[in-house]
Amino acid sequence: MSHLVPDSVSAAGLTAFLHEQIPLTRAMGLRAVEANAQRLVLEAPLEPNRNHLGTAFGGSLHAVPLLACYGALWMVLREAGIDGHVVVKRSNALYRAPATGVIRAVCARPAADAIATFLADLRRHDKARMELRAVVEGAPGKPAVEFDGSFVAVL
Repeated sequence: MSHLVPDSVSAAGLTAFLHEQIPLTRAMGLRAVEANAQRLVLEAPLEPNRNHLGTAFGGSLHAVPLLACYGALWMVLREAGIDGHVVVKRSNALYRAPATGVIRAVCARPAADAIATFLADLRRHDKARMELRAVVEGAPGKPAVEFDGSFVAVL
C-alpha cells in the first residue's frame, strides 16, 4: 500500500491518509480542517467520542492532539518529498477542563530552523526526532487539554 496519497500535503490529503492507515480515525470522525504553514488543526465530533457523562472521552482527548502532532510531522516529510514513517516515542496530556463539543486540536508548525535540522538529521541518520505540542481548545482563552510528545521519523 502506498503511503502517499494525491494532494497529500493538504487537509483533505492528510484526512484520507489517516483514515486509510489508522482506521480508528475514521471511527472517531476525525478530519483535518486546516493545514498551512502556521498550523495543523484536526477536529472530531463529540458523539462518537463521548463518555458516560456526555463530555469528550479522555482517550479521544489524548488521541486527537497526538494525531495533530503526528500529522504535522507527516506533512513536513511529504512537503520535503520524503516517504518516511512517523512513530510516537513519548506522549503526555494534561487535562485542564472537560470538552463538551467538537474536539478541536491545534498543533503549531515547527519553526523553519527546527524543520531544517530535523530533515538534515533524518537524511544523515535515516531517523530523526522532534518534540511537538498541541492544544485541544476549550472555553475561549482556556485549553481543555495541553499535549506534548516526542515523535520519530524513520526512512
